[in-house]
Amino acid sequence: MTHPYLAAIEGGLIVSCQAYPDEPMRHPETMTQIAEAAVLGGAVGIRAQGLEDIRSIHQRVALPQIGLWKDGEHAVFITPTLEHALAVAAAGAEIVAIDGTRRPRPDGLTLADTIARIHEGTNALVMADVGSTADGIAAYEAGADCVGTTLCGYTGERPKTDGPDLEVLRMLAATLPIPVIAEGRVHTPAQASACIDAGAFAVVVGTAITHPTTIATWFAESVARG
Repeated sequence: MTHPYLAAIEGGLIVSCQAYPDEPMRHPETMTQIAEAAVLGGAVGIRAQGLEDIRSIHQRVALPQIGLWKDGEHAVFITPTLEHALAVAAAGAEIVAIDGTRRPRPDGLTLADTIARIHEGTNALVMADVGSTADGIAAYEAGADCVGTTLCGYTGERPKTDGPDLEVLRMLAATLPIPVIAEGRVHTPAQASACIDAGAFAVVVGTAITHPTTIATWFAESVARG
């Protein structure tokens, strides 16, 4: 039986509400307002970064939230330790997104140990952000509740595709018995639809909806070329 948090997002759009450091929109209230706007647009879930943002969105948006905490200069920086993961769950995230690759974690714990302790200490589910098919299979075997293609093209194991990595998405969706969520470089409605066709349980879109600096750059460069 599908967990209620996952059932709520099945077949739908998850909007990632994140701003980069030092940007004008880097504020919990701003990200919360963007999340509220995403709900009006039909989002079925929210993905957010940082404890204050997660707390604020949890209080005002009645949708499952995938929370994460980006921290550190290491290769593994998406909710890199168990301590980070427990804090994200305590802030209100129903699903905790963690680095789900096979790379060493900064606190020395294995991925399986990290996931087990999150399950033991919280009511949250775990989304493993992976960079390859092998990562996804390993994350499933480690106990992840769902996997996302978030890190495909960013770990050195896969080339960075122009859009979402549909090859990994197809392979994981056909192989794993847990939900596979498409995330990463989904920049158009057509690409989002292609992810569903490839077997995605749900689709995360961030930059193309919530990052005006990048969107403005796309248009500015197009105008300049024209």
